[in-house]
Parts: sequence; structure tokens; C-alpha cells
Amino acid sequence: MTSLLRGIGYNFKGLKLGIKTPSLLALGLTRLVVILLLTLAAIGLILTKYQEITNLIWTRPESPWLVWLWYTTAWLLALLLAGISAVLAFLIAQVFFSVVIMDYMSRITERKSSGKEAAPPHLPWFSYFFYLLKQEIPRATLPVCISLMVMVLGWLTPLAPVLTILSPVLAGVFLAWDNTDLVPARRLVPFRERFGFLRRHLGFHLGFGLCFLVPGLNILLLSFAPVGATLYYVEHIDAEPLA
Repeated sequence: MTSLLRGIGYNFKGLKLGIKTPSLLALGLTRLVVILLLTLAAIGLILTKYQEITNLIWTRPESPWLVWLWYTTAWLLALLLAGISAVLAFLIAQVFFSVVIMDYMSRITERKSSGKEAAPPHLPWFSYFFYLLKQEIPRATLPVCISLMVMVLGWLTPLAPVLTILSPVLAGVFLAWDNTDLVPARRLVPFRERFGFLRRHLGFHLGFGLCFLVPGLNILLLSFAPVGATLYYVEHIDAEPLA
């Protein structure tokens, strides 16, 4: 319970530091705008084309008795595709844009909280970008794959009510890990050891990730999550062995 409450607390501790620090505030707002723009663009594209997409599956009937059913199907399909588009847009924004922003936010926070920064790999900028990209792909795709797997299990088994709750909780845990993993990934810690860190500190990640399940608040907290996660890592984990 202590770890869970600590996870919740570090979310707001990071938000407070992010708002008070001009560089972190600018980076956090930039990340927020990028994610929102890509997500809204993807959803807008689906909503303008949903009737054409429905026609590819089921041609609009001539009978007025069936037209209402066609429109209902079209809107249900639009909602489904909008949800999928939002997830894909988030992944694209996360992998190709936010990964650099998150790394800078983590490095600034590490310097402010500890007075020093563990140097990233000495690589040219483009090489370092692809290094960050390679670290982000499993962190961004793993939670989506696991959440989809849990969702499918809910459809195929009688455990649907339990799995419906479990799926977003798991997504929150992995989103938390996406941020706490920034420091060890920058220090070239192997992926297996970093995933072991998630297992050992599951309570913290659960508390940190629960805040991301609150609609509205989650958008703000996710924008500054690298700050709180880095603060936790520097203040509580640096003295512990990762393996």
C-alpha cells in the first residue's frame, strides 16, 4: 500500500516541478500538443470517411426500413475505428516524437534533483535518436499487445468483467514503466534487467499508472510523467542494484 500511495504522490510531485521549471513546462506542453494534434487528426479523418468505409463492407440499402440499421452500423464502426486510430496516433506520437522530449525532460529532472546527469551514449544525434527509438518501441507496443490480448480473452472466456477492469490497469502500469525506464535505458541497462525492475516495483508502478486512468487529468499527468518517474528513480532506486 505504501508503494502504491508513493506512486500516486510522485505523479503530482513531478507535475509540480514541471510547472515550476520553465524548460520542463515548455517540453511538457509541446508533448501534449503533438499527441493531441496527431490524435485529433486521425479521429477527424475517420469521422469524415466513415460512410465510405461502411459502404466497402455493406453497400447502403435502398429500403428505408434498412437505412436506419445501416446508419447505426456506420456510427458504431466509426466509433471503433476512431478508438483504434487514437491508439495508433498515440503510438506514432510516442515513438517518433515524444521519445526525444521525454528523454530531455528526464535528463533535466535528473540534473535538478541530483546535481548531475548520467551521460547518455556518446553518439551522433541521429544515432542517438535511433537508439532512443529502439528503446521506446518495446515499451510502447508491449502494453498495447498485452491489453489487446486481455481484451480478446475477455471475449472468449467468462472472465470478461474481471478482465475489463484488469486491461486498463495493466495499460496504466506499462505507461508508468514507460517513464521510469527512461533513466536505466539511457544508462544502457539491458532490457531484461529493466523489465525485472518493473516486476520488483510493481506497487509503485500501479499507483503511478492509476492516475492515468482518470479522464482529463490523465492527459495533463502523462505530459509531465517523465519528471515524476525520474524523481522517483533518482531518489529511491539509484542506491539499489537493478539485477
